[in-house]
This record gives sequence, C-alpha cells and structure tokens, in this order.
Amino acid sequence: MQQQPVNERVSERDFKYYIFDWDDNILRMPTRIHLEKRQPDGSWAPHAVTTALFTVIRNDTQNYRPPQNNWELAFREFRDVAGRPDHQFLQDAREAINAVVSGKSPPAPSFHTFRNTLVEGRLFAIVTARGHASDTLRQGVRLFIDRVLTPDERQTLLANLRGYRFCYDGLTTFGSDDDEIAYYLGLNRYHAVTSPTFKDWMTGQDPSCDAESSEGRKQFAIRDFVEHVIHILHRTDRTLRRPISVGFSDDDPANVAAVEAYIRTVLSRHFPGVKFCVYDTSDPETVNGRKIIVSGQLDLFEHLP
Repeated sequence: MQQQPVNERVSERDFKYYIFDWDDNILRMPTRIHLEKRQPDGSWAPHAVTTALFTVIRNDTQNYRPPQNNWELAFREFRDVAGRPDHQFLQDAREAINAVVSGKSPPAPSFHTFRNTLVEGRLFAIVTARGHASDTLRQGVRLFIDRVLTPDERQTLLANLRGYRFCYDGLTTFGSDDDEIAYYLGLNRYHAVTSPTFKDWMTGQDPSCDAESSEGRKQFAIRDFVEHVIHILHRTDRTLRRPISVGFSDDDPANVAAVEAYIRTVLSRHFPGVKFCVYDTSDPETVNGRKIIVSGQLDLFEHLP
C-alpha cells in the first residue's frame, strides 16, 4: 500500500481562519432574485436580477418590489426544494465553477483565497443570506474541492489534513482520502442565515438576539464560528501561544459595515487576542477587496495591492 503523505509542519503555522460570504464573493452564481419593476406607464412587470444588482436596488421600493409583496417568492431560487434530487444551489454552483475553470468568466474576489484556504486545510465558515440547509452548502464546498483543486492541490490538502490529525489528534493511521476530507468538512460551519432552521437554532441559543435582520443573523453566525475555533484550539495545551486571526469577506457594503461595527464593539472586546480582518469585496477594481483590521484597540485601514 502506498504511504499516505503527512505534513507535520502544519504545527508551526499561525492560526488563521476564514469566514466567507458565498454569492459574488466566492462564486458569481447565476441564481436570480425575482422582482417586479415599475414600468413607465405605472404598471409592474416581472424583472429577475443578479445578487450583485440587488445590493444596489434593494432599497428602491418605488421601482422594485417582490411578486405579490412576498419576499419568499422573490428568493425562491435561494431555498431548497423538497423532493428534488439535485438542489438549485448545486446546479448553479456547478455552472459558476465551470465558467471560471473554463476561462469564460473571471473568478469572484475571494475565489482564490477560498481555494488556498481549502488547500491549506484551514478551518472556515460559509455565512450567506441564502436559505438552504447547512448540508446543501457543505455539498457545494465539496463540489468546489472536486472541480477546482488540481490533483497536486488535492494531495497537498490531504497531506495537510493528515498533518493536523497527527499533530493535534495524535493519530498515526488515517482513513481513506474521502474519509479525511469528510472529517475536515465536518469541522467547519455552514450558515445559511435566512433558513428557518438557522433562525430557530439562533433564537434557541440566545432569545435576545436580533433574528429579524440579515445583518444581525450574520453577526450571530460569525460569533458562533469564532467561539467554535477557540473551543477547538483549547483542546490542546499548545494552542494559544501563536497569533490567531479571523478573516471575513463579503461583497455587500451594508453587511461589511454591520460586521465591522459588530467586531469593533463586541467581538474585539470578548476576544482581545484575536486579530479580525474584514474584506469589502464590493469594488470590482480591487483584487481582494478593501481590508480592515481590528485587533483590540488597534485600528488600521489599508488597501490590498
């Protein structure tokens, strides 16, 4: 049997973790929001828009509205449909990935960062305003691994995953490649914050939290992930001796502003030893987005090259 490579040097790494919005951040999904648009004669006509355009027009209630004033109808492509063998999310993710891999479309701002996160085997969270089940998002990440990573990158990922299991879990024998990837994916968080399951879980954890706004739900999901990784780090006695950083990226300026304020006023006080980095990926002219660093009392604004 061929020996399974184990990268024991992962124990020398700093602790870097990432939180990603999905749409227009990792992938430019073809999913559409179904609205109605006011016509010159005052009538309303069906009008489907991308998520990127929706962030611009969503407050223009004079000219855009959901069908029958029902937002569930507007976002019907952003929900799982019972009984379908393949979720719309996975179909759209496959189409978006194929467009990038074939060179037909440029990658979204955080595409390469997410790719590197996976190759390095680092912990991450997907926090999106979609309404899918967590397992649907997890399947999307597995699809990304299978279709985007090269064979060499996949082997690097597996060597890193075995390295973490060796260094922190004390394992010397490992499962199959699929077993190790499944275990890794199970360590991460997948929060679709408009799903009924997420809202019920959120209010069950903290009845006083803001479960009505998308920004409030994303804030809760971010804190959950930070607490999750801190809990994992505390499993070993070597954990907190090196820098810890958590990066968050989103293409919606409103979400970025809400998360930045939340980190400054809440998370940086609860976790003063953690450096938080917020990436605003709404500007297509910046490669990786505008980077905002918050660490305790340290505030630093800079633009990435």
